[in-house]
Amino acid sequence: MKGKIRVIVSGAGGRMGREVVKLVLEDEALELAAAIDRSASSQDAGRLVGLEACGIMVTSDLEAALEAGGADAMVDFTTPQSAYANTALAIKYGVRPVIGTTGFTPEEIEELDKQCRERGIGGLIAPNFSIGAILMMKFAAQAAKYFPHLEIIEYHGDQKLDAPSGTAIKTAEMISAVREELRQGNPKEEEVIEGSRGGYYNGFRIHSVRLPGVFAQEEVVFGGYGQTLKIRHDSYERAGYMPGVKLGLQKVMEYTGLVYGFDHFIE
Repeated sequence: MKGKIRVIVSGAGGRMGREVVKLVLEDEALELAAAIDRSASSQDAGRLVGLEACGIMVTSDLEAALEAGGADAMVDFTTPQSAYANTALAIKYGVRPVIGTTGFTPEEIEELDKQCRERGIGGLIAPNFSIGAILMMKFAAQAAKYFPHLEIIEYHGDQKLDAPSGTAIKTAEMISAVREELRQGNPKEEEVIEGSRGGYYNGFRIHSVRLPGVFAQEEVVFGGYGQTLKIRHDSYERAGYMPGVKLGLQKVMEYTGLVYGFDHFIE
């Protein structure tokens, strides 16, 4: 694609949204078309993220920004409650969605893919934009072929809304694609405290830890006879996701249909 990619940032006032605004303002390949946030409206988007004023004011009306035209893509880091409606709205106006918000059902993803194809545009829903996290998922899927007994433990701050995380769910899906369902543990196992064994997924368990002071970590623990294997990824700051966001923006300009998972872009 020639020229800059014009980007609407939805959820611009949030912690991830601010990083995206900063990325778009500082990257020569990108251009900020609009910044949307209900709580931070009427502020200059540049000032909002600690940069010089850029002349674009944060507004609360996503549809007005989409209807104004001129945007190529929308990055959304909002909430699971609003992400589906935001994505469908962007597609309606022919703006390519790049979604970091989690909580989509398989049926919603299928419907959004259909809408993208009808409009002839590309889209992306990525539970995680970290290249390191994607490699962790791929390595875990590879290991599961040889170590079918496993559990996933994911750690996030205590303000995260969904559990398990989208990253953990995507990891589980990738593992299940190469591993037949195997119900692990003692068949007579009994939970003395309900939920203590974690969430059940295709025979294995997913555990969600929520604590203040934690940013984002995930580990997949494999057990075999006489040995264990742990594959772990740790994120320390949100800026680490931005190279993935930029790559996502570039990729959605090249294809038609909605892609679920940033792993499709990492060979």
